[in-house]
Amino acid sequence: QEQLVESGGGLVQTGGSLRLSCAASGRTFSSYTMGWFRQAPGKEREFVAAISWNGGNTLYADSVKGRFTISRDNARNTVLLQMSSLKPEDTAVYYCAAGPSANNLPRGTYGYAYWGQGTQVTVSS
Repeated sequence: QEQLVESGGGLVQTGGSLRLSCAASGRTFSSYTMGWFRQAPGKEREFVAAISWNGGNTLYADSVKGRFTISRDNARNTVLLQMSSLKPEDTAVYYCAAGPSANNLPRGTYGYAYWGQGTQVTVSS
């Protein structure tokens, strides 16, 4: 039932910053673990970051730790991904995902039941 819509993607040069937004519709957004994944052409979808239902816990892929920040605003049914120091390797379609709350934040796609349509992020050299 949860509908997720990503926005904020675009073209940015190496070293630049970009903020992705995920707007959710539905009654139970605040009960979900939220995650960001990305998928480059010809590659598997990979985990980027996750945040617990109340924002108290976060998890990042090693490749983005220190550069990306995930946050959420349950009052606005929104999850954000602030991306800084972007690299060409960050180029991908970025997907917002929602899954049931859990003690351990999931890194696998199996941990998320709802997915957005994706937004393209391109980092040029």
